[in-house]
Amino acid sequence: MFRLFDLTLKLNGFPMKKAKAELNKIISFSEEEHQQFIENKKQEIVNFHLKNNDYYKVFFGNHNIKNWSDTPIMTKKDFQKPLSERLSEGYNVKKVYVNKTSGSSGDPFIFAKDKFCHALTWANIINRFGWFEIDFNSSLQARFYGISLDFIGNKKERIKDFLKNSYRFTIFDLSDGVLEKVLLKFQNENFNYINGYTSSIVLFAKFLQKKGVILTSVCPTLKCCIVTSEMLFDDDKLLMEKQFGVPIINEYGASELDLIAFQNPNNEWQVNSETIFVEILDENNNVLPYGKEGRVVITSLFNKAHPFIRYDIGDIGILDEKSTFKKPILKKLIGRTNDIAILPSGKKSPGLTFYYVTKSIIEDDGNVKEFVIKQTKIDTFEVEYVSEKPLTENQILNIEKAITAYLENGLIFTFLRKEKLERSKSGKLKQFVSMLK
Repeated sequence: MFRLFDLTLKLNGFPMKKAKAELNKIISFSEEEHQQFIENKKQEIVNFHLKNNDYYKVFFGNHNIKNWSDTPIMTKKDFQKPLSERLSEGYNVKKVYVNKTSGSSGDPFIFAKDKFCHALTWANIINRFGWFEIDFNSSLQARFYGISLDFIGNKKERIKDFLKNSYRFTIFDLSDGVLEKVLLKFQNENFNYINGYTSSIVLFAKFLQKKGVILTSVCPTLKCCIVTSEMLFDDDKLLMEKQFGVPIINEYGASELDLIAFQNPNNEWQVNSETIFVEILDENNNVLPYGKEGRVVITSLFNKAHPFIRYDIGDIGILDEKSTFKKPILKKLIGRTNDIAILPSGKKSPGLTFYYVTKSIIEDDGNVKEFVIKQTKIDTFEVEYVSEKPLTENQILNIEKAITAYLENGLIFTFLRKEKLERSKSGKLKQFVSMLK
């Protein structure tokens, strides 16, 4: 069989053969060997960036490191400067994988990963999806994601979908008429799995429930459904399992890091311990024991292009008491929920639609530090933002155009520049909040 997906990764310069060999070696470690591996990689990545990354040297300062717990905590705010100032020696934007965070936490930034590190990310994703007999080269994906609406960006995403053997259902309009077409597509295609934003897929499940349709009755090739980017609530999971007729798998990740946790066949939310190191800290940066709730702090063990060392991702979570170094289990994740925007036309659009709007806001000069978008009335939105300089009239016009393009005409926007933005009890800053009852 021609393996188009594997070939695409290779042509993009990702050393997949080397990465898969490295991952298999790590997976084969005993518990004791794995613990030593983690300790070695933690020290190795800190030493590398202290030697090769001027930005990290300045950030690190004169800390006297006696223990790992003395290593300073990084946050999203620490990355609010041009990427070129944060890259390690020997790396430039042409030699690395570059992308933007979604800004779902309200602190968007551009990041980089070296090619081997990103190859390891893909090797790990391929391994996890393989637990459920999903092969990216041959399994057809029903993809519930947003997509760029400009001509070139849209074509690029469609090409990527083709190479990934996936069909994308755009999520900007999930009204019943659109979902009827989605259902028809499932009747006519042999989809093997669903993948996408939780809230969008939940809306599809509710639509099926209303129609009294079990998805596997019209698409018997379906094996599983993998949800990501937002909180999966127990009642939503039960609804999807019932309406889809397949296992619902919970994925937790961060684009700037890696896959963080993935539900295994034993229904455990297994944390990635191969390429990252996950800690749970209290408000004073003390490491909490398993079973205690705290801030999720992550170290990328392989990223030499850009430091993510003891990086506070902005989520609150709990590691299960039965966790080990080799097999940590995420017991609970607090946050990452998104509201649904309901518009005057009756159109429903998930909060993550604004992920695509933020792409037009983010610039690599670090001006906009934080932002939230609030729906105060059915046709009225407030954009609150923190920045070094006010947005210009032209920037505001472009943002309004982008929001209108993704949603609909006739919406009213107010832009409010603030000193700081209100956060939830968990410390999370939701990018979109609906104030409607």
